[in-house]
Amino acid sequence: MNIIYMGTPDFAVPPLNAIISSGENVQAVFTQPDKPKGRGFKLLPTPVKECALSHNIPVYQPLSLRKGEEGAAAEALIRELAPDLIVVAAYGQILPQSILDIPKFGCVNIHASLLPRYRGAAPIQRVILDGETETGVTAMRMADGIDTGDMMMKLSVKIGENETASELHDRLSQLGAELIVRTIEALKNGTAVYEKQDDSQSCHAAKIDKSMSFTDFSLPAEQVHNHIRGLSASPCAAAYLCGKRLKIFHSELVKGVSGAPGEIVNADNFTVACGDGNGVKLTEVQGEGGKRLKTADFLRGFKIEKGMILKSSQNE
Repeated sequence: MNIIYMGTPDFAVPPLNAIISSGENVQAVFTQPDKPKGRGFKLLPTPVKECALSHNIPVYQPLSLRKGEEGAAAEALIRELAPDLIVVAAYGQILPQSILDIPKFGCVNIHASLLPRYRGAAPIQRVILDGETETGVTAMRMADGIDTGDMMMKLSVKIGENETASELHDRLSQLGAELIVRTIEALKNGTAVYEKQDDSQSCHAAKIDKSMSFTDFSLPAEQVHNHIRGLSASPCAAAYLCGKRLKIFHSELVKGVSGAPGEIVNADNFTVACGDGNGVKLTEVQGEGGKRLKTADFLRGFKIEKGMILKSSQNE
């Protein structure tokens, strides 16, 4: 099958590799333009671009598929390639209907949730922030809407009690690779089944904002724990300790903690009280200007004492 692949971040790399390994012909890859990163603002290729070039697959990086001369040129190129299928995974652009209509088998999107739940930009982080215990990936036929197309296949996984968004991201990426190979096979042999989404069961996974980082320890411990897990490793949960920013990457729930919200109640293992009589043990942190460390290593260089308070604002 002739396939055009559209994707950008790390999440989209395993599915691309899986399609290549399965023997399908990836004619071209579309990905977002290179962006400047780091102190030198050097232009760096997207992970999908790096993967495609390593397989000698042509790469295209239009600013838009919908607007102006660049959008028109991209559409003309896709029509010239005449793919049987377009596969999309975290591409970062909305495809116009005129492109959705080009491939014989349509356009299939790999979405990192069990649709119709968690449509939108941040399904992996949102399921953890909401305390969900199960999620998965869905292959859907793309339509004119945000993650609203007919569902084709799903694969589900349980979410670990202490699993972070970054850890779940990596698992779902691999699951997406498995799912897209199965989906392509079903399209080829004529066994693909399409199921309309029940809009009444949908919810929106809004984009995560850096302003969400600071942790409110007056909330119940489970919500604090989910906040830490859901924002790890980006943009990362944070608090102020002795006036300096502390990033928090990992935590564990601790039952029966006595202390004011944000108070360090155990200086040996960095347990912090929350608002419901329970707490969280911070197991991986990063001090301001320091490195990301397991808490035991962090405490060798930063002395904390019982009774110190973690604050969500420097003004508290």
